[in-house]
Amino acid sequence: MIIVTVAAGFISSCLVSALNEKGHYDIVVVDDFSRSDKNLNLEGKKLIAKVSRSEFFAWADDFKDEIDFVFHLGARTDTTEFDKSIFDELNVNYSKKMWELCTANNIPLVYASSAATYGLGEKGYSDAHSNVEDLKPLNPYGESKNEFDKWVLKQDKTPPFWAGLKFFNVYGPNEYHKGRMASVIMHAFNQISDTGKMKLFASHNPDYKDGEQLRDFVYVKDVCSVCLYLMENQPESGIYNLGTGKARAFKDLALATFKAMDIEPNISFIPTPEDIRDKYQYFTEAKMEKLIKTGYSQKFHTLEEGVEDYVKNYLRDKKYF
Repeated sequence: MIIVTVAAGFISSCLVSALNEKGHYDIVVVDDFSRSDKNLNLEGKKLIAKVSRSEFFAWADDFKDEIDFVFHLGARTDTTEFDKSIFDELNVNYSKKMWELCTANNIPLVYASSAATYGLGEKGYSDAHSNVEDLKPLNPYGESKNEFDKWVLKQDKTPPFWAGLKFFNVYGPNEYHKGRMASVIMHAFNQISDTGKMKLFASHNPDYKDGEQLRDFVYVKDVCSVCLYLMENQPESGIYNLGTGKARAFKDLALATFKAMDIEPNISFIPTPEDIRDKYQYFTEAKMEKLIKTGYSQKFHTLEEGVEDYVKNYLRDKKYF
C-alpha cells in the first residue's frame, strides 16, 4: 500500500489522482480531515483507508509490513505564521517520526522540503547537499524545512530510498481551500473575474522593472509526475529541487491568465507593503540538473501551458483534479 500524508491538501490530493490514473488504488490517506472544504479534494478518488494524522503511527504499528511507499508531503505551510512551536511539531518532529518508521521497516520515502529554505537566494538555488547548512530561510516555515533537511543529512540509518523535494512556486487545481496562501494564479483569476483587472506589486529594486520580479512557477501535474518517477525508479537518494528550471515574470503570469480567460489585459501596480519589502524575493529559479541526471526526461509545462490548463479545465468551473 502507498501512504500519502496531508492527503486532503493541495499537492497531496493531486498526487492521489495521479496515482489513481496510473492504476494505484491501494492508497491510505492521512490527514486531520477536520475541514470540509479540504475534504472536497478527495471526493471521487479511489482509496482503501483514511487515517487521522494523530493516530497514524499507532495505525502503522499494525500495518507496517504492508506499506510499500510513503509520500510525506504534509506540512504547515503558512509563511506568515511565526509561532515556531507549530512548525517544530508538524514539520520537524512529525517528519522525524516518519523517517524513523520508514528506516526501521525498510520503506522508501519521499518528503516535502521547500524552496523557502533558500531565503533571499544569497547562496544561490543549488540543491547540493553541501549548501544546506549555510542557507538562511526568511521565516519559521522555511527554517523548519531546512532544519529537517539538515537532520536528514546527518542520519547514518536511512530508508532504502529517500528523496526530499524542494518545491518552488507550485500552482494548480485543488487549492481552493488555501485562502491567502493560494497561488498567484488563483488570486489573479479571482481578481480578474471580479474586476476585469489585475494588480501586481511594483518593484522597489532598481534591477527589476514593475511586474518583472521573477519566480520559478511549477504546475502541480509536473510535481506529481516527478513524484511518480521517484517511486517507480528510485534513483540515488538525496534532496532534489522541484521547479521548472526557468524563472518567469509575474507580468507573464498575469498576461497568461488574461489570455486563458479571453479577457483583454489590464494590469496596474501597487506598492509592496513595507513590512515585507526587506524579505521580498525578486528572483527564484530551481537548478534542476541533479534530477535530470537521474534520468528524468518528462517535459515541464511552460507557464502559459500550465495556466491555460488550470484556468480552462479547473478554475473556470471550480473543478477538482
